[in-house]
Amino acid sequence: MKILAIDLGEKRTGIAICDKNETISYPLEIIVEIDRKKLIEKIFQISNENKAELILVGFAKNMDGSIGEKAKICEKFAKDLKEKTKLPVALWDERQTTKLASRFLIESNTKKRKKKKVIDGVAATIILDSFIQFRKNNNKINLI
Repeated sequence: MKILAIDLGEKRTGIAICDKNETISYPLEIIVEIDRKKLIEKIFQISNENKAELILVGFAKNMDGSIGEKAKICEKFAKDLKEKTKLPVALWDERQTTKLASRFLIESNTKKRKKKKVIDGVAATIILDSFIQFRKNNNKINLI
């Protein structure tokens, strides 16, 4: 299944995608947009162009697992995205993904200037990879 993953940010939103067999995932695009309606429209276009079958939105829970303001924003965004795209949408825990992405970029000697431009796409890929690993062991996913 082609899955489009989203790392929602205030200014930059990372987009990642996987192949139909869910074996390879990679950063697709970074969208710089603060207007949520415009952002949803851009993601809608990307999902159509790439024939996405499922959209995965990073769920920004607090470190203790509770649902805070950021998580509520992610939930609303996911619901709005589902309404616009008519695709199944799932939320996926994204705790620590930006830190993991940053560590990966440091270890790969990515320059600081470039790191800022690509980190959100790498974080979206990490979200997608963890979801794919989960799906290999569990058939059931919770959709919104």
